[in-house]
Amino acid sequence: MTDQEKIFSNDYYDIIADYTLPERFRGTLKDFVYQPISGETGVVYANRREIIPLNVSDYTYQVIPKLYGLMQQGEVFDPTPLIRSGITEVQGGSLNLTGRGVIIGFLDTGIRYDEEVFKNSDGSTRILGIWDQNIRTGVPPQDILYGSEYKRETINLALQSENPREIVPSYDENGHGTALASVAAGSRLGNGLTFLGAAPEADIVVVKLKEAKQYLRELYLVPEDVPAYAESDVLVAIKYLESYAVSLLKPLVICFGLGTNMGDHNGHSVLAGYLNQIATKRSRVVMVCGGNEGNSAHHYQGTSIDGLSETVDNVEIRVDGNTKGFTAELWGSVPAKHAISIRTPGGEVTSRVDFRDQSRREFSFVFERSRVQVDHILVEQGSGEELIFFRFIDPTPGIWTIQVTISENASGSCFNIWLPLTDFLQSNTYFLRPHPFGTLTEPSNAREVITITTYNDENGSFWTDSGRGYTRIGRMKPDICAPGVNIDTILGARTGSSMAVAIASGAAAQFLQWAVVEANQPRVESREVKNYFIRGAYRSPGESYPNREWGAYGNIVSSHGKAVKLWLSGWSGSNLFAA
Repeated sequence: MTDQEKIFSNDYYDIIADYTLPERFRGTLKDFVYQPISGETGVVYANRREIIPLNVSDYTYQVIPKLYGLMQQGEVFDPTPLIRSGITEVQGGSLNLTGRGVIIGFLDTGIRYDEEVFKNSDGSTRILGIWDQNIRTGVPPQDILYGSEYKRETINLALQSENPREIVPSYDENGHGTALASVAAGSRLGNGLTFLGAAPEADIVVVKLKEAKQYLRELYLVPEDVPAYAESDVLVAIKYLESYAVSLLKPLVICFGLGTNMGDHNGHSVLAGYLNQIATKRSRVVMVCGGNEGNSAHHYQGTSIDGLSETVDNVEIRVDGNTKGFTAELWGSVPAKHAISIRTPGGEVTSRVDFRDQSRREFSFVFERSRVQVDHILVEQGSGEELIFFRFIDPTPGIWTIQVTISENASGSCFNIWLPLTDFLQSNTYFLRPHPFGTLTEPSNAREVITITTYNDENGSFWTDSGRGYTRIGRMKPDICAPGVNIDTILGARTGSSMAVAIASGAAAQFLQWAVVEANQPRVESREVKNYFIRGAYRSPGESYPNREWGAYGNIVSSHGKAVKLWLSGWSGSNLFAA
């Protein structure tokens, strides 16, 4: 097999190597491929016959790729969200901020490159490059081992031919990536009356992610027909976007419209670390959506009772009859320890398991066909916290109870449990006593990225499905709120936090044009951009701040059009755009 064939093969595990290859593989792996990412971080594609079966206990949690899903729900063009955000106002006038000279990078379901909204007025493409991770017939990008890259010259040739896809076969079947790109960077059509993106002259670079391998779907019990993307492929996609901007010496906005409920919800994954690394570089902005899990009832928080040596909490999960299986992750805070037992809907109860080290248990039941596998890590590598990972296989419909016992210096301690994304469950399975906060999806809890939540610009209300802060240990997130309800895209109106992050990414490209391309503040990076957004954002007099919904610092992209106007008043040194 070639290296590319191994990367695609389900017979090879994707293993994220953070800094060094895991010690257990040294000297034992003979058949593997290594894809560098950054520094000593990379992805190992290892022959499954040479290593033990994949599970959380035997492998460190960080090395197994998490799965990411799309953050979207759901025809006359309506520019109202852009107007109310102040974006259209600064596209014109003396500033003329259209994202010119800035790259917006997308890693998603691809792009329909032949749409007029991605062309210049002369019919040529505005897309600098497309890397399709799925296609094996072309040439991969430099320093990347798989997929096919199509640059602007090739895309233009395709647009001039009668059968464009014979030359550039990449296509966005789903439409999510195309919709996202059109909102962030769609061209001005019909003088802005037919369509208009937030940064209509920005350059576009696109990665079409390949679907996760079957073994990862089986590990996380994700249904076959649901879009799911492996963290390993996402990491390589970000490497591509960053390297493209470096090669052209251009500022870059990364528009991240994916999310997952896996992880410690405090930004300690390898992916979060890599995004932090890029976000702190000059002329780089990383925009991440906060997800659509705020109203899903997929987060539970339990707290110990002061004065008691042990606290017992019965966590009830209502499992729908259509649920084939699901995972759950319990994250406990030090110094407390957590023991668990499980009660089935039929009343069978397992013995209490008091974990003392990294171990794995499996429970079967006399009267039910269900199985529950439980992996335990006392000190998880990235976060340093305790992790208990559950796999419910063929769960009987009804109320399942996880009895959690908190002990050992547990006064004031709390634990959190997350169920998978709504799309990954594909059933009405939820906690009976959910906690609505702490529902931002990963990697939006990463410290240095700009985290975007969603509101409805039609009435100025917070969108109830939008993820809510703070992070698991109380660090302030999200950062800012943008319109994301019934947003017009080139493929029709769509709703979700990915639409909000697209609008915010376009606004960031406007800012980078002014700051970097026009040399007004050429060394700017995500932190400065975040604070410009914060200084210019609108704060509702009816809300208290910091705020778990509208933003950690009480900042929204204003439904009254103040946000962009106010940061631009700071840029220009005048009150021209002050509210």
